[in-house]
Amino acid sequence: MMGDRGMVNKKKKKKKDKKSLGYKQRLNLVYSIVFCLLGFLVIRLGWLMLVSGRALEAKANSEWQREISVTATRGDILDRNESVLVSSANVYRLDFDLDAIRTHIKNKDVTKEEIATQIASVVTEVSYDEILEALNKKNSDGSDATYARLARGITKDVADSADDLGIYGLIVSRDVKRYYPNGNFLSTALGGINSEGVGLTGIELQYDEYLAGISGMKIGAYDSWGNRLPFETYKFTPPVDGNDIILTIDENLQYVAEKIAQKGLEEHNAKGVHVLIMDPNNGEILAMVNKPDYDPNTPYEGYESFEGETENDQIQNMWRNWLVSDTFEPGSTFKTVTMVAALEEGLVSDDDIFVCNGSVKFGNTTVHCWKREGHGTQTLAEVLKNSCNVGMMEIGQRLGIEKLNKYIYKLGFGKTTGIDLPGEASGIVKSSDTVSAIDLATISFGQTNTVTSLQLMTAFNAIANGGDLIQPHIVKEISHEDESGNRIIDEEIKAAIKTDVLSDESTALLRSYLERTVTKDGPDGSFVQGYNVGGKTGTAQKVDPETGTYSKDKYISSMIALAPVENPQITVFIAVDEPSNGAYYGGEVAAPLMKELFEEVFKYMDSPLAKERFSIYKNVIIPDVRGKSIEEAKEILKANNLEAEVKGNGKTIVSMDTYPGATVKEGTTITITAKDSGQVEKQVIMPDLKGNTEEFATSILNNLGLVYEFEGEGNVYSQSVTAGNKVVKGTKVTITLKKEFEY
Repeated sequence: MMGDRGMVNKKKKKKKDKKSLGYKQRLNLVYSIVFCLLGFLVIRLGWLMLVSGRALEAKANSEWQREISVTATRGDILDRNESVLVSSANVYRLDFDLDAIRTHIKNKDVTKEEIATQIASVVTEVSYDEILEALNKKNSDGSDATYARLARGITKDVADSADDLGIYGLIVSRDVKRYYPNGNFLSTALGGINSEGVGLTGIELQYDEYLAGISGMKIGAYDSWGNRLPFETYKFTPPVDGNDIILTIDENLQYVAEKIAQKGLEEHNAKGVHVLIMDPNNGEILAMVNKPDYDPNTPYEGYESFEGETENDQIQNMWRNWLVSDTFEPGSTFKTVTMVAALEEGLVSDDDIFVCNGSVKFGNTTVHCWKREGHGTQTLAEVLKNSCNVGMMEIGQRLGIEKLNKYIYKLGFGKTTGIDLPGEASGIVKSSDTVSAIDLATISFGQTNTVTSLQLMTAFNAIANGGDLIQPHIVKEISHEDESGNRIIDEEIKAAIKTDVLSDESTALLRSYLERTVTKDGPDGSFVQGYNVGGKTGTAQKVDPETGTYSKDKYISSMIALAPVENPQITVFIAVDEPSNGAYYGGEVAAPLMKELFEEVFKYMDSPLAKERFSIYKNVIIPDVRGKSIEEAKEILKANNLEAEVKGNGKTIVSMDTYPGATVKEGTTITITAKDSGQVEKQVIMPDLKGNTEEFATSILNNLGLVYEFEGEGNVYSQSVTAGNKVVKGTKVTITLKKEFEY
């Protein structure tokens, strides 16, 4: 019994052990599975964290976050006196995140048409159709676009109303609108920007990287239904506003130049009138005008009157800065270059005599002077004064093409000046090995080679300043305002200078010739009574683009000038392109405009506004006050802008410390001596009357007590008594009048 029971117990125990073993195995299996799952999860988690983490984070962020660009405020453009010429105002813009819009349509169960209707109800700047077009925007491959621009330059009220619509994917952000408060003023130099606020032309393009600033970024958070999450942003990077640009332009001189150019355009029914005013001593551009022009506030309007095969060509020509981008044969203004080259080489002198019979023959070809009957015998100064082509051809022959080209290149022709404006042309200078005898002749008086207005002025400035070739520039400083409103200069623009390209002696002599040239034309030309202006006119035939020959009726009438001759502080270039009212000589067309411009410029230069920068004065002829009472003498001197210092105790003026008839600066003090008895002095100085009107000469000669006789008509061309000589009252003077225009 006991044995059987033991056997039974053993069997039970064995069965129990097998059961326990099965349980443990199953448990171990479960553990293994759990462990494997955990291991897999850990590996997967590690993979997700280490390998795919950034991609998944970006994906998650894309579901929740929206990046909104914050536009930087574009810098202002100011004139040299800090008058604002271009400014920016903070406005707002609307854009579509089209992926978000599609989510909004799905979650809110709305249509694109309904969204367009909502937006059109508050944003009047765009139509329903334009909104719908933006919502349906496609990529070039036909796929759905992810972004579309809707509206720019909207007010804060409109932006707030659009924002309140709660349309997920309608992005409202700050924007900047560009304002040109003076309209067309300086427009071709200032240029403009495109619809994205990027510089398109002019200074806006040239200095875009300084003006533009750096956009900021706002990252907003939204839920899956397009509702804003309680916090406004995850991150905000503020924009960096653009720098301000301070120009060399003087708003007052620009205004004068604009007015004169517009007058010339209308008076001569011209294709265009162009004016450039510079400081020859530092290369600064003080005024730059191209007429007709345009309003950069509406840069795509008004192009219809401009030349061009397509609308785009017309628009480009409207924006074009002729003074920078167009080339032409300069005509007689270039004679200054030929003459200064010959002076530098010692091949001509003040005593040289030139004979003009009206033409020069080169084989079978005859090259004429503009004055077909010839100028006869002339001095070197008279060759320039008469603008004699024959005289200039002889000077050109003395130089030869190698030496002439040496100075042409030396003075910057044939290459760009490097001005800080886009689109500068370089002109064409014929290389020495391709120049014929006829070419040399025509180059010497301003044909064959082509130049830009800037090149011509840069070379002329070297004559004005005593020999330095200075790079022209229109920007003076790059700056910004600090938080207190103080202007901080970030960068000062320095012009490149090549010193002593010409000598003081040659340039001074040439300036004296230029003064005689202006005096010859008198008040009907560019002569301004009381001021020493030097200049040279030019009449350039234009080349017909179809025939390649000189046009018989299309000219560029121009003049280049400096003042004052003894210490030039300002240079001016005026070009009238295709005058069509009959007159076309530079002396007839450009010179009178130059006179008007200088009259206004001198008023400004002598005003308190500009006194610190310019040192300009007017010359006056001392009137004779001898024999007058003290009070009468003071009144007469005061009327001529002269001061009086009285010596003596008498009642009648008997002598003056400077003889009447002499020329002195305005404001000079004249010492007058008063006695009750004694002989009144009768000697006077013969004044320089050349260039003045017959009426002005008459009043001066009457005051000085000289007997006079006028011959001819026009303005004073010469006088029988040399200016500066002492003569006694009653001396007879013959005054020759002449009216002629320079070529």
